[in-house]
Amino acid sequence: MSEARSERRFRSLFISDVHLGARGSQAEQLLDFLRSHDAETIYLVGDIVDGWALQSSWYWPKSHNEFVQKMLRKSRKGARLVYVPGNHDEFLRNYYGTHFGGIEVVENTIHVGVDGRKYLVMHGDIFDLVVQNARWLAHLGDKAYYFAIRMNRVVNFFRRALGVPYWSLSQWAKLKVKNAVNYIGAFEQTLAAEARRHGADGVICGHIHCATMRDEQGIRYMNCGDWVESCTALVEHEDGRFEIITWTDPLRRAVPVSWATVRAA
Repeated sequence: MSEARSERRFRSLFISDVHLGARGSQAEQLLDFLRSHDAETIYLVGDIVDGWALQSSWYWPKSHNEFVQKMLRKSRKGARLVYVPGNHDEFLRNYYGTHFGGIEVVENTIHVGVDGRKYLVMHGDIFDLVVQNARWLAHLGDKAYYFAIRMNRVVNFFRRALGVPYWSLSQWAKLKVKNAVNYIGAFEQTLAAEARRHGADGVICGHIHCATMRDEQGIRYMNCGDWVESCTALVEHEDGRFEIITWTDPLRRAVPVSWATVRAA
């Protein structure tokens, strides 16, 4: 499709957890999303490239390369691109303060909204005790997650054949398993506290593959989600509204699905 087909333009776009190099990455869906969505500033909020997966086995299909090229083209055309590395692309943490093809690499950054509110932008993994203190367990959990993704695709193949709506095994587990629910809650509270420590009014992050917007301890917590399963992006409209857009399988993609819209007021 033509690169000129940008129908919705936002003030800012936040994308996280694409996991290029992993077989579970839905880069094709993200490319399809980017054909009709653009922004003045694009934040890549960590785990865009999956170095862990690439260390195990090389996997880099055409769509993954096309995404990289598309980001570079956007930068050349005048968009500001900011890359905040996560744990899966931690190799980029050696390059804070540098530019690659016009893409800024930073540890974290402050995004200022239309109304002047400040949002701390970070991946969030540095507050994940499993990642920081038990890397072997994090790698094991990563493999279990991708196994769940593969099983989920098998289940949904038959659900589509039967005309039954899409269902997410891993998202269901996150919402139903007590330890997972407690972990997500603790993660959100910790990042809200970190935003307050930076003097920010909110935090924008990724890492846990769970897109949401809520107020936490008086701080606006916003998670971009991921492009492995849920296919979500956080956008900021020109009037300052933040919105999570879901962009999944073709049966549900005729009109982008918004989980929630929050007016920054």
